[in-house]
Amino acid sequence: MRATREGKMMGKGMLLVVVSLYLLAALFDPISALDALQISIGVLKTILPILLVVLFLMTVINSYIQPKHLSHYLGKNSGLKGWLIALISGVFFHGPSYIWYPMLSELRANGVKESFIIAFFYARSIKVPWLPMMAGYFGIAFTVILMVYILAAAVIQGKLAEKILSPK
Repeated sequence: MRATREGKMMGKGMLLVVVSLYLLAALFDPISALDALQISIGVLKTILPILLVVLFLMTVINSYIQPKHLSHYLGKNSGLKGWLIALISGVFFHGPSYIWYPMLSELRANGVKESFIIAFFYARSIKVPWLPMMAGYFGIAFTVILMVYILAAAVIQGKLAEKILSPK
């Protein structure tokens, strides 16, 4: 998925703002700025594996699946198949949401329905690695019912947004 010119400019601008804030903080309180920098580096080390996996997935997707081809499955006439793809991918794609923004933005630009993108984000609240622990604490029936409600709510949110965002 290719980055847009505006996206590249926003990224550079964000980097400039963050670096400027660190430098400004270092002028007023160098010790706290160093502590904050060390915490940021720790967070980066924590999310780096996720970023690498997502980068790898986006590279594979970009190499083998073109947004226009995918929009066929998630476009205006995709029906149940589109909803299933959006919900299942939302459940299984992990990592911070903002990492998916560029890819989803390009898919949207290529005709993917906004309702599917919204359902994708909503379905991400189901965390597969946590399901066994949830079932252990609350029981299997509770866990399954909650998952069904979350997925149903994802569809409802997508449909509502489609009604609100569709041109009149």
